[in-house]
Amino acid sequence: MGIFSRTRDIIAANVTDLLDRAEDPAKMIRMIIMEMEETLVEVRASAARTIADQKEMKRAMIKAEQAVKDWQDKAELALSKGREDLAKAALVEKNKAKSFIDTTQVEIDLLGETLALNEADIAKLESKLREARNRQNALFNRIESATQRSKLREMIRGPRVEEAFSRFEVLERRADMAEGRADALGLAGPRSLDDEFAALQGNDEVDAELEAMKARLGKSEG
Repeated sequence: MGIFSRTRDIIAANVTDLLDRAEDPAKMIRMIIMEMEETLVEVRASAARTIADQKEMKRAMIKAEQAVKDWQDKAELALSKGREDLAKAALVEKNKAKSFIDTTQVEIDLLGETLALNEADIAKLESKLREARNRQNALFNRIESATQRSKLREMIRGPRVEEAFSRFEVLERRADMAEGRADALGLAGPRSLDDEFAALQGNDEVDAELEAMKARLGKSEG
């Protein structure tokens, strides 16, 4: 079952409204384009048959016009020879040919009107088909863009990205540990027993030197 009942429905169709009401816009636009293309082929075929019929009728009219002339000549010849009966018969055939010409001309004119309608329909169908194809391109671009965005979001939120960040955290932890060890090497450790006695001895030497300095200063003042 087609979407349209054919040419008139397609020409009157609102493609945007059809897509807005469709559950699957991508499928709908493909069906619309397919039916438009099929209808366009049919209308063109009909136009081609009309043109062929016109040409055939015009050829028949040319023959009929020649027949009119021939029967006229024969009627005159028969009358000149005293054969009125033959002249009358020739005029009857001449009138038949003229009647055929008149009838055929009416049919050619009707075919011309039909062909004009076909041409108008073809132009409108082609316009509708261009509109549908433009809608299809825009729709597919939107779908592709949305698909790409979805893939990007899935990639960002996916296990690979989480695994990568986990690895970064491990490396950062290792860097913290390495820096901590380096900083620890610069800290002063606990004093050994020798260090403690050396410090005491250093203090005694400083005190002795201080007392000697005071004594010298006292003698100088006395």
